[in-house]
Amino acid sequence: MAEYRPVPLEYERPAEDAALEQSRAFLAMLDARRSIRRFSSEPVPLELVENAIRAAGTAPSGAHQQPWTFVLVSDPEVKRRLREGAEAEEREFYERRATPEWLEAIAPIGTDWIKTHITDAPYVIVVFEQAWRPGDDGDKIKHYYVRESVGIAVGFLLAALQAAGLYALTHTPSPMRFLGEILGRPENERPFILIPVGYPADDAEVPDLVRKPLEDIIVRV
Repeated sequence: MAEYRPVPLEYERPAEDAALEQSRAFLAMLDARRSIRRFSSEPVPLELVENAIRAAGTAPSGAHQQPWTFVLVSDPEVKRRLREGAEAEEREFYERRATPEWLEAIAPIGTDWIKTHITDAPYVIVVFEQAWRPGDDGDKIKHYYVRESVGIAVGFLLAALQAAGLYALTHTPSPMRFLGEILGRPENERPFILIPVGYPADDAEVPDLVRKPLEDIIVRV
């Protein structure tokens, strides 16, 4: 068992006015974030996307096990296969498995089973959660708070992409087993989410949605 070996925290408290300015700027940046479904095929500097994944990797995780894998896909043929698999599952879902309540809930968003964003966007990030990792002697080492940890990391990723001037879409085709099969992931990894990344197309549009105000999402005690 590894020993607890702490190191001093490096922290310099910012001035209150500077902290408020940074806080407001960060809020404004995230408030401008929108999911899009029409991407430009224009190339994106690789470092922008890699830095966003680096930022995601700084997220807290249960027992610091970092139970995530980010598969960065740019190969057109692989993206084609991902889209083909996603559309097959999504068409079955929309036409057969989705409940009337679900279809009514997503009607204002304007989604359907056609997923052009997977092949149009220059990059697709497929995030996997690691339920366990193989030990040196071949045993399975359990990971803890996996979904919570990966969910936080994805939040970091989306914020970092927004800071880089990029757009993204969170996509969870159901079921998602085909993602691991196409990308050749090991048995300890489960698909978590698929995120196309790039610049918006010239004709990109978004639904006219309104976010809840602070008073609807906060409870002060």
